[in-house]
Amino acid sequence: MIIISLFLTIISCAPGIYLKTEGAKVTEISGMYTLILYGGRYSNDIETIAILDKEDDKYTFEVYAPEFDYKIKQGVPAKEALEEAGKFIRFHHSFWQFRLSRIIDPTGNTIGYELRPLYYPPDFGYTDVLDVLYVIKDSKVTVTISLIPEVRRMLFDDDRPFLLRGIMRRR
Repeated sequence: MIIISLFLTIISCAPGIYLKTEGAKVTEISGMYTLILYGGRYSNDIETIAILDKEDDKYTFEVYAPEFDYKIKQGVPAKEALEEAGKFIRFHHSFWQFRLSRIIDPTGNTIGYELRPLYYPPDFGYTDVLDVLYVIKDSKVTVTISLIPEVRRMLFDDDRPFLLRGIMRRR
């Protein structure tokens, strides 16, 4: 009995399965969505993304972040969700274009979409500055969003004056 309960405890602590994303087209999106708008907390916030969670499936999305970092709107039609998501991610002065991707469950079904901003490369050294992980356990998808380490270091850990940040140091 002790062995069985130990085994069940170990299984329940398993981290889950990482989900994949792949490119999508705007024309394939239809139905109702829960719109998750992450970021946009201040005028220079590049840690921003929009997630469209399909409402007619068994999965729910949960952002691994404090509640003040994101907004949730339920029951949004596809066209309206895409328009609002597009406006939300475009606010930064370095915005260049967006990338739309489908979020795929372990069986290959689309369970949602992400709309992520891409930025002008000279501003941050990368067009895509986000590291987004989707982990599924049971029917809950936990979303973890952060800046890629190189950009985070450039923006927050650099002790040089603002105008010189991002410029390579001599060693």
